Amino acid sequence: MTSPAQIRLVLETFRDRLNSEIFPGRTEVPKTLIFCKDDAHAEQVVTLAREVFGRGNDFAVKITYSARSPRELIKTFRTSPTMRIAVTVDMIATGTDIKPLECVMFLRDVRSATYFEQMKGRGARTIDPTDFQAVTPDAEVKDRFVIVDAVGVTEHDFVDATPLQRDRSVSLEKLLQKAAALTITGDEVATLASRLARLDQQLTDAERAELDGLAGRSLRSITRGLVDAIDPDAQAAALGDVPAGTPEAEKALDALIETAVEPLAGNAELRQRILEVRRTHDLVIDDVSTDRLLRAEGVVDTDRARSVIESWAAYLQEHRDEITALQVLFDGTPSGRVEYSALRELAERIKRPPYGWTPDLLWTAYESLEAGRVRHSSRYTVTDLIRLVRFALGLEDELVPYAETVRERYAAWLLQQSNAGVVFTDDQRWWLDRVADTIAESAGVTADDLDTAPFTERGGVDGALRDLGPQVVEILESMNAELTA
Repeated sequence: MTSPAQIRLVLETFRDRLNSEIFPGRTEVPKTLIFCKDDAHAEQVVTLAREVFGRGNDFAVKITYSARSPRELIKTFRTSPTMRIAVTVDMIATGTDIKPLECVMFLRDVRSATYFEQMKGRGARTIDPTDFQAVTPDAEVKDRFVIVDAVGVTEHDFVDATPLQRDRSVSLEKLLQKAAALTITGDEVATLASRLARLDQQLTDAERAELDGLAGRSLRSITRGLVDAIDPDAQAAALGDVPAGTPEAEKALDALIETAVEPLAGNAELRQRILEVRRTHDLVIDDVSTDRLLRAEGVVDTDRARSVIESWAAYLQEHRDEITALQVLFDGTPSGRVEYSALRELAERIKRPPYGWTPDLLWTAYESLEAGRVRHSSRYTVTDLIRLVRFALGLEDELVPYAETVRERYAAWLLQQSNAGVVFTDDQRWWLDRVADTIAESAGVTADDLDTAPFTERGGVDGALRDLGPQVVEILESMNAELTA
């Protein structure tokens, strides 16, 4: 992740979620280690971290091999209460213990399973509570660490193999030129094979057919030949009894490479077309457009979600006759209205140990397993328990936030009134809009509610009678009947 706008968005989201979701109740930023692609990337992230958190140079530091006194910086990061974020490339990836570390953030991908385990293992070190509190005073004990994955490093399979890409600094054009001149080295052959293999995965069918036609063979077979030319087993077979390191051995290995690059060396048109196709698939970094956060969440534990849903369904059956809200909802009729006090009672009951359920926790569990049937919301309330119960009982096919349902039914009610020839003034719409909001929050509205905020801004019951007329009670009854669900 190299776009400054994207990096800033990730850091801002991390900052905003720290004390509410990642480490609830905490005030200080936990010790955080951020892995970057290279030194320039790390420098960029350090600068943005200081800006996003509004803290000084001691708050976030770059610890790479090019940094000044990196070993001293690591020692300071272990013990300093003020240094909260360290940004690195590889230096702290393995063999370095920073026991107070609680967050490991990835702004670069990792393909090696071993390397990934070593990198995330930086956060797995245990620490004595007293020593931990000396560095992070607002924490009690270190009982977990969090991976912040901004690039999908946890979402793909890992491999452990010798990389073909051995020289990232040399361009594909330069590699092809050296292949044409037959001056390409073994490491450069490996790098060229890596670049061509990656390109082959990105080609369209038409592009692949064109390149294969120019080469007189498949691009994949050319790449395979390059790989074989630097394969230790293939080289050993080519040498036979010739001692390694002798001029004869070097000549034999050079012959392997020359044979492998021959399809490229003798075909200038193919080389040029490879470069042109490569440019069409190059990644362009957008430094201008503004990014918008779509979603930020922890890793979904489907087993945990399934356990919550199953326990919730069992709870509803067990307590259907003793909790008022469940008695009404089990009746199954759409007109069955649940009083807000009954919903509050249900919310308090399920919040108790050993359940600890809240509307948002239950909703998230359903969303994890049945995303296609569940609408996401940024905020869940007690009234959403109506939807959760009815969905669990199979009375509704889709789990829709209660407030959203009320808004949809309110729009339909207004249309119904308009079709009947009823025209509401702006003052009347003010009252109706807020009645709908009250129903969304409280699963209903009564005349007594009109003497509470926000209705008291315009005179309470007297104001409603003034603007809506004597039919105000009739309007409330109509809206209760049509909007509650």
